[in-house]
Amino acid sequence: MTLIAEIAISVLLIVGGAFILVGSWGLAKLPSVMTRLHGPTKATTLGVGACLIASMIYFPVFGGTYSAHELLITLFLFLTAPVSANMIAKAHLHRQGRRIDANPSDAIIDGLPSPPGTSDWATFGGAEEDDGKRIKSRLDEPLA
Repeated sequence: MTLIAEIAISVLLIVGGAFILVGSWGLAKLPSVMTRLHGPTKATTLGVGACLIASMIYFPVFGGTYSAHELLITLFLFLTAPVSANMIAKAHLHRQGRRIDANPSDAIIDGLPSPPGTSDWATFGGAEEDDGKRIKSRLDEPLA
């Protein structure tokens, strides 16, 4: 039983390390924000997940006690990585749409596709007509 556990733990650690290495390399070497985003959110998430699963196997087999820490960390990682990637992508699209991006190497400025119908994308809706009014009205409100 311990030999099978040792093999499984070793394979998971090697696979996890390889995913982390590839994800880190992608984060450092890819040219634009949108392509760089895939390194930490896809490959590194799988790498850390594999290392955590290896830890979930190791401690009950060799330590004798089970701890839910690794499971909770894995759940938190898999829940927060897509949300943070979505927020980074939306911020990048806003910077590209406003032409304030310092690194426009992915040519989104000229190539944002039009959404179906007559409306604008949901993240850009109402931004032009509200830019100063909303901030000004919040500043005029008394603090409660």
